[in-house]
Amino acid sequence: MDRTFLLVGALAGFIGVAFGAFGAHALRGRLSPDMLAVFETGVRYQMYHAFAVLIVALAAGRFDGWIIRAAGWSFTIGIVLFSGSLYALALTGVTRLGAITPLGGLAFLAGWALLLVLALA
Repeated sequence: MDRTFLLVGALAGFIGVAFGAFGAHALRGRLSPDMLAVFETGVRYQMYHAFAVLIVALAAGRFDGWIIRAAGWSFTIGIVLFSGSLYALALTGVTRLGAITPLGGLAFLAGWALLLVLALA
């Protein structure tokens, strides 16, 4: 499982850097400043949580069980829902996509809470 999260974290980091460059170079001037800020928020949270998934990959070698795996999948789901919905919102302007974003935020919170539980166990 630690290799799975190493792969997910590395892929999320790679995509985050690529999307950050895309936003800074290709989208500046094409999106309103507000929508560019939305896109950049997606990139920022994706990068934070790419590192969180990498932490899970490292911790999975030391801690075994469902809690560490659930934390990793929570962060992964959070990246897809939170950052993905912000990217889609910024690029399409469909505001209803913003309703998905809090679900991703809840997944991020669940991942951090699970790591907290693991640390206190």
